[in-house]
Amino acid sequence: MPNINAGEFRKGIKVVLEGDPYDMLEVNFVKPGKGQALYKCRLRNLLKNTIIDRTFKSGDGLDSADVRKGDGQFLYVEKNGLVFMDQESFEQYTVKKDLMEGRDVWLQDGMICALTYYNDAVIEVEPPPHVNMKITYTEPAVRGNSSGNITKAATVESGAEIQVPSFIDVGETVRIDTRTGSYVERVKV
Repeated sequence: MPNINAGEFRKGIKVVLEGDPYDMLEVNFVKPGKGQALYKCRLRNLLKNTIIDRTFKSGDGLDSADVRKGDGQFLYVEKNGLVFMDQESFEQYTVKKDLMEGRDVWLQDGMICALTYYNDAVIEVEPPPHVNMKITYTEPAVRGNSSGNITKAATVESGAEIQVPSFIDVGETVRIDTRTGSYVERVKV
């Protein structure tokens, strides 16, 4: 017996469909001239990050997913993956690097990240939106090349490469947007 009826479908609820947890992104109610009312839903698979469209009749329902969010502290890297500690229970979880989708280059020791759990396993790790990192290598600025938005490649302390304005030098600290991997501003230390 499903515990969420189609009439209770809302954006943001977590449901189980075909054994996987899904997040409802969109719910549209359609009442045709004849027949039952329909609920057209767009769902995102929380494990595979794929989006599907499904239509449910007014009598249908789904089970709610045991999904919770919490904070976790990044501890260290090991050969199996990345180790995080839950801030409430102090349990340690090992997360595979591919789950981070390349955003693991922004992690720093002791950083607090948003963790999403499904059946007591971490299924998503989201680093803070901005991090401060020191520039370890960049080419020196070319004299006279200061007009306009001229950028150059720079390597930060984690080994990631970003584009920075031409006035940034080695040893300076910059703020980086972890969602896009782009330079935001120079930080005074």
